[in-house]
Amino acid sequence: MEARSAQQSLAGPVRGDVVREALKLYRHLHRHPELSGTEERTATAFAAKLRDVGFEVTTGVGGYGVVGRLGNGDGPTVLLRAELDALPMAERTGLPYASEVVTQGDDGLRTPVMHACGHDLHLAALAGAAEGFAADRRSWRGTLLAVGQPAEETLTGAAAMVDDGLYRRWGRPDVALAQHCAPLPAGMVAHGDLMTAGCLTLEITIEGRAGHTAMPHLCVDPLVTAALVVVQLQTIRAQQVDPAEPAVLNVGRICAGTRANVIAESATIGVTMRAYSDATLTRMREAVERVVRAACTAAGTPGDPRIAVVAHSPVNRPDPQVTAQLRVAHTEAFGAARVAGWPPSLAAEDFPLFAADGVPTGYWMLGTIGPAQWRAAAGTAADKMAQIPANHSSRYAPHAALAVPTGIEALTAAALVWLGRHPSPAP
Repeated sequence: MEARSAQQSLAGPVRGDVVREALKLYRHLHRHPELSGTEERTATAFAAKLRDVGFEVTTGVGGYGVVGRLGNGDGPTVLLRAELDALPMAERTGLPYASEVVTQGDDGLRTPVMHACGHDLHLAALAGAAEGFAADRRSWRGTLLAVGQPAEETLTGAAAMVDDGLYRRWGRPDVALAQHCAPLPAGMVAHGDLMTAGCLTLEITIEGRAGHTAMPHLCVDPLVTAALVVVQLQTIRAQQVDPAEPAVLNVGRICAGTRANVIAESATIGVTMRAYSDATLTRMREAVERVVRAACTAAGTPGDPRIAVVAHSPVNRPDPQVTAQLRVAHTEAFGAARVAGWPPSLAAEDFPLFAADGVPTGYWMLGTIGPAQWRAAAGTAADKMAQIPANHSSRYAPHAALAVPTGIEALTAAALVWLGRHPSPAP
């Protein structure tokens, strides 16, 4: 493909054919979502796209992770990350390319699957940006790493890729960058000093003594103990965390028993905590452990409870200098009206783990709400965001035709902050 000028390709609007191919990939990925840790087809599709445009591609990194490398002379190394996985949800968007996938979940039960968090859009935007860099090598110099990360929804994929030698095998990048879909008007991006919260997820198993429901005095019912624990855990946020500090504790899963007339052998509780500091997460975790152990002692359970850390991700606080540079680059690319501020969110993700070895990170939000949907919602911007189906909703439907090209341009402008400092000489 003939190289084009930086103004026409990398620093300007995205070429129409690149957008069309990215949208085609987006619709394919949306129709065929896969759960965390099972993203084989998604990884294959993303890897194929990177190979087609000239990247050296390795798969199977930290699970189904994909690393594409494009070298273009001496210069900085920039890592761009997108995610592969989807959520165990039934889609209710009515889109012509809506997911109808049903698969087996971790619990062995059949579950529907949906891209309800925009990871398919992230991958499509990264594929488009990768094609742009591969097509025009005159306006940049260095190395671009396009990373497809598995298992973001379980907050385990970033650590798995780093532990599998991501920086040892491909070199420590000068910066790691990522974007995430958000309930903002499509065509906008947003920056902030603190983007998402730290997260700690626990799985608590309470042992019981199974038996017939007619003879409860001969048994120990772990479900009753679990129910008491669930109620008592709600007091931790209310009474043991500073009321002025944002934090949440949520019991999202409780599982026990097989029939109404059988006292269960055990009960399992899934707990997630979010906060803006590791100290607060630690304090909440210690409180959870005290509540669980005290309840089990009071109930006389036959064994100690098992409390396992399922996932832990730090606060997503991008490098301040990187954030300032990205805000300038995006303002130059889109204009000030399309670059907003982002307030801290108690959402969580594991991208901060790419800061291993002291790698500075940059992170921004990408708007996905279409103009008609935004206008139809009443009230202030905050009111609109509360009304419109957002991430993790079964009705979440990004306006891909606007969000994908914006995502491509946002990634491109961001990477050029480093790669475009020393453009390659024209052939």
